[in-house]
Amino acid sequence: MQSVMTRRRFVAAVAAALLVSTAAAARAQKVDITGDWTFAVETGMGSGTPAITFKQDGEKLTGTYSGTLGNTTFTGTVKGTAVEFSFTTEAQGQSIDVVYKGTVDGTSMKGTVAMAGGQLNGTFTGTKK
Repeated sequence: MQSVMTRRRFVAAVAAALLVSTAAAARAQKVDITGDWTFAVETGMGSGTPAITFKQDGEKLTGTYSGTLGNTTFTGTVKGTAVEFSFTTEAQGQSIDVVYKGTVDGTSMKGTVAMAGGQLNGTFTGTKK
């Protein structure tokens, strides 16, 4: 009977430690990117340094883009450290969809950008001001 109780205590202690560890990891993965950011974007057609302002509410993301593609608003999501946002703009009379996907690490971000349904792709890095 003693060994059964010891095993139960051991299992309970391990389960409690895992719960604490999992909760700590979940808290560590939550980020808030609200604020002003400067991006450096590189594509096959050139580069740019747009100014991005994010407003995060839980996983919901809204904001503004100001750069080579004009000035516009966007929507997106933040899930853990994964960030995704998109907007539609016009260039030379044509509507262009722009999708940013990346990961955030504190005050820096990096990822990919796809434009015009993936016809033009690139990479970006971002730094929070």
